[in-house]
Amino acid sequence: MFGMVRPCRHRLGESLTAQWMAHLCGLCLALRGDHGQFARIVTNYDGLLVSVLTEAQTRPVTGGSRDMGRRTAGPCPLRGMRTASVAHGEGARLAAAVSLVLASAKVRDHVADGDGLLARAPVARAARRVAKGWDRAGARTGSAVGFDTAVLVDAVDRQGGIEALAGPGTPILTVTEPTETATAAAFAHTAVLAGRPYNAGPLAEAGRHFGRLAHLLDAVEDRHADAASGAWNPITATGTSLVEARRLADDAVHGVRLALREAEFSDGRLVHRLLVHELRTSVDRAFGTARCAHTAGPEAAGPYAPPGTGAPGGPGAPPPQPPRDNRRGLLAGCAVWLGLACTCQMCCGTYQDPWTGERKEGQCANCDCSGCGDCCSCCDCCGNCCDNCGCDGCDCGCNC
Repeated sequence: MFGMVRPCRHRLGESLTAQWMAHLCGLCLALRGDHGQFARIVTNYDGLLVSVLTEAQTRPVTGGSRDMGRRTAGPCPLRGMRTASVAHGEGARLAAAVSLVLASAKVRDHVADGDGLLARAPVARAARRVAKGWDRAGARTGSAVGFDTAVLVDAVDRQGGIEALAGPGTPILTVTEPTETATAAAFAHTAVLAGRPYNAGPLAEAGRHFGRLAHLLDAVEDRHADAASGAWNPITATGTSLVEARRLADDAVHGVRLALREAEFSDGRLVHRLLVHELRTSVDRAFGTARCAHTAGPEAAGPYAPPGTGAPGGPGAPPPQPPRDNRRGLLAGCAVWLGLACTCQMCCGTYQDPWTGERKEGQCANCDCSGCGDCCSCCDCCGNCCDNCGCDGCDCGCNC
């Protein structure tokens, strides 16, 4: 699952984590439902943002009488073989269409760079066929929800020509333009699906900045590997300094934040958390910087303190034991354990004990999260210090 928005459970908290997982599972199941099991491999973190945006504009505020756009999904190994409420409907299908075209572009990029086995002609031909199939599948699903994926495919096709002409002195924003255009179209269509056409303009602007940021951060993260392999990298090719790249990245985060202020949401908490706070974290991760100088510990950790440090019944308190009838037998528990182990759930994140159903933390999920190298320091500023105040959309109080 690729993508730059990779939120940490400690920063999201229980409620928003559950919502985020509902969209992740919903995207995966939408891909399976429309295109078969193999299509599930294109599930990615950035694609599900389309589903999040759609639901944020359509579903009632938390605590409403019903939960629109959700269904109960069957057991899955990634959920400890338990059912869950997942996102479904047009938002999930739009996310699936975008993810298919995004994955197609990713495959074509790797083929063009001759990465690994793709340097071999037979493998490259097979990969191109897969990419074309994903383009067609994305077009079918997009058409079903009124979205023309041609704008995405056109962006992919134009990218190669723009890169071929780019050189030292070429503005790097010239290179990022196709990605900006494609992402703007996808974000804007969520307003159409939600019946809020007046949101299309602000969301297109948010998508444009998001696409710029995605392209920039991908270039920053890949620059050493690209240099070693001789692959084309926009930062290296255009002679853009890391200082300038960081300035543009920070400006893009700011642009997303301002654009979201102009849009109207029924419940914008998850959108704000992902597209404001987590984008800042993504920039810091890509550039290897940190924003917060707060010291670790129960006081700094705020409401997401490590287990055992919170007040009884609070977020840091041990979870309640499940009902006795939720326990599995020996063989069933062993089967679930095997699924959890094979899918890395017992290493990262949280999971439910295969036999008792008791919630447990993976080995890499304990604060300070330094073992996973993928998410955060659990005591970073936006994850903890700002979680109890009054910021736009998510009540986090960081003066966003």
